[in-house]
Amino acid sequence: MAAPVVETCHVACGANGTPHVLSWSRRGLVAFGTCHSVALYDPQKRNTVALLNRHSARVNAVQWVCTITGPESKLISGSSDHSVIIWEELNGTVLNNLSVRLCAGHTGPVCAVDAVLLGRSKLLVASAASDSTVKLWLTNEGKGMRICVSHFCFVAVAILACGGDDCKLHHYVQQNGQFKKVLSLQGHEDWIRGVEWTTRDGELWLASCAQDCLIRVWRLFAKLQGGREDKAEAALRLKEDVFEVTENGTTSLYAMTLETVLAGHENWVYGIHWQPSYIKDETVHQPLSLLSASMDKTMILWGPEDASGVWVEQVRVGEVGGNTLGFYGCQMSPDGHMILAHAFHGALHLWHRDPNQEWSPAVIVSGHFDAVQDLSWDPEGDYIVTVGLDQTTRLFTPWRRKGWAQPTWHEISRPQIHGYDMQCLAMVGRFQFVSGADEKVLRVFRAPRNFVENFANIAGRPLEELLSSSDSSDMPEGASTPALGLSNKAVFQGQHLLQRSCLFLHFVCGFTWTEPPPEDHLLQNTLWPEIQKLYGHGFEMFCLASDSTRTVVASACKASKAEHASILLWSSSSWKQLQSLPCHSLTVTQMSFSPDARLLLAVSRDRTWSLWKREDPPSGSSDPLFSLYTHTKKETAVHARIIWSCDWSADNKYFVTSSRDKKVIVWGHGASGDPVGEGAVAIGPCSSVLDVGDSATAVAFCPFPCADHSYLLAVGLEGGRILLYKWRPMAEPSAASDWTRCGQTDDSQSHSLAVKRLRWRSRPGLAGQQGAELDHSWVQLASAGVDHALKIFNVHLQAL
Repeated sequence: MAAPVVETCHVACGANGTPHVLSWSRRGLVAFGTCHSVALYDPQKRNTVALLNRHSARVNAVQWVCTITGPESKLISGSSDHSVIIWEELNGTVLNNLSVRLCAGHTGPVCAVDAVLLGRSKLLVASAASDSTVKLWLTNEGKGMRICVSHFCFVAVAILACGGDDCKLHHYVQQNGQFKKVLSLQGHEDWIRGVEWTTRDGELWLASCAQDCLIRVWRLFAKLQGGREDKAEAALRLKEDVFEVTENGTTSLYAMTLETVLAGHENWVYGIHWQPSYIKDETVHQPLSLLSASMDKTMILWGPEDASGVWVEQVRVGEVGGNTLGFYGCQMSPDGHMILAHAFHGALHLWHRDPNQEWSPAVIVSGHFDAVQDLSWDPEGDYIVTVGLDQTTRLFTPWRRKGWAQPTWHEISRPQIHGYDMQCLAMVGRFQFVSGADEKVLRVFRAPRNFVENFANIAGRPLEELLSSSDSSDMPEGASTPALGLSNKAVFQGQHLLQRSCLFLHFVCGFTWTEPPPEDHLLQNTLWPEIQKLYGHGFEMFCLASDSTRTVVASACKASKAEHASILLWSSSSWKQLQSLPCHSLTVTQMSFSPDARLLLAVSRDRTWSLWKREDPPSGSSDPLFSLYTHTKKETAVHARIIWSCDWSADNKYFVTSSRDKKVIVWGHGASGDPVGEGAVAIGPCSSVLDVGDSATAVAFCPFPCADHSYLLAVGLEGGRILLYKWRPMAEPSAASDWTRCGQTDDSQSHSLAVKRLRWRSRPGLAGQQGAELDHSWVQLASAGVDHALKIFNVHLQAL
């Protein structure tokens, strides 16, 4: 079997900020909504195994369809696109072969879903939406049909329960094919945020949670008609709400009673979840273990005492410190040994129970919870730094574990947590970067020694080798943030008491990690100190670039006039402004230095590009000087719309531009093949115009040639797909004869929204592999998307 051209290595993403967006199946897969997609995560393998892309708006609710006899094969999702999708596995795999059934009928965002199997072939689905309706859907033999409008969340066949903003629990029972309201329970004093059923010994148990910070547990059981009651027992019995159900001429009597009220949270309780039932000795067991999650940043595991039956708090876990807003939902693993919560800002929190019955944080996937705007590999290709509209800068690297054949990618540091939306970054050396946000200031960050030590432990790199580089001299121990400031201040050895006395918000005390740190430590203890601010731009930052010699950084801001569209050059040694390069009339959208650092390429909203050449510095100065080498004009420009992206070939002979007009064009000195800037022929298009069929928002030259010595390019589209093309220089190309599409991402691999940036790893092989493990037939491509995702792909050069 031929090796695949493109494999997904890693997907970093966060959960959507809605209460019902998380579900854990008996097969061990965690499903959660991320932007417009549903992610499937394996906590044992610690990687995202699949993304389900079909919704066109935010996914608000996800639920596996529970079965007692085996693992789940169906998944329900509801979205702000007003639809419900039923995902069903085919041929025994839920990852690659799915059938999709779309249920459309709501006129508002779907906020909660649930489903139950009726026999072997029928599936009853309930969906609640902000259009103030609940719809029931019955699927049979592949057909979807709306039955009626009623309620929300049900578990047992034909029994539905819903809670809303009237503080009541409403119950509906199916009678003669129709759902009828039979009961409304009072008790909660604020909006009900969650309800969930479970069964035990033939009885139904219902848990409800609300914004009154309380949890109520109810028990539903059948009553004997005409039976005698013991007087003493009747005197002590709790109040029962009794109702009748008539089906096929037979009337049954049922009663519901309040079992307990659980008080322990100090803020709104958003999520509750019963431990899943399990089969032992051919008998279904329900341990009556209830998990709750609250905006007070804690999860509590509740259960009745064996002796008295009184419900008590058994375990409390949570997050301490940090600028977060608490938990939105919770789930429990099928065996009850792991519990999971998702927070308001998209972070997943996992705890596991060890053999000593102690609970401790565990490693789990993390990522941005808003659009990822830019990314950059470090010069050695060991890690990736990303920035996003969630106002954070994050660092991801492979984790090498003993006994594991392949490393897995994880976030190990959050160098910058800002107060403005992040837009761009550029690496300057191995342990230093510059970032720009929706502000007029550029900020320079440098890694602390504590990060380098932890990076060596997690990535399996020799610490001595890392500390011997020129970037590691005079490193601070860590970083901390003032209580009323945005700047991460360096903390040097011996300064801990001083920093504590200055009322610093985050205090660094040198944590040592041998595995990726959990979310609360990422928020507080992995910051990088800010060493410089760069002032000079008049509007918000838009793009950054740095050269390979680590001497110059170029920056550009948003601009609607030529006076603000100038590119500023900065010295990376003194951080003083070197030059202002005026040429464009609108925002410069992206810049790129040539691999030999001689040339700077810029593309703009004004549909033109400009090329700047490094000149010899004037006498008495070592600072580089750039002058305009050539540029295109609106009258002669090939691109008819905004140019989004640009990149250089590794041999400096060509550069490429991509535009909203769906065109990708390679430029150079024609058929001479001279390096750009050294040819006698004027620079012009060297390729035929490639029409990719959608707005080309990102483009990148692979630094390594294909087996047939052609150039490999990756093109990112506004629709989220990534295309791979081979390009071979020709004397007179026509009708795209010089282009060959050699690969593309499939529906599950593609982003669900626009691709913002593409970057190839500068070294062959897969990151995390060393020595004999290194396979030079593979290269890696990283992509950043508006769909909140960072994706890393393995591309097989020999298969192209």
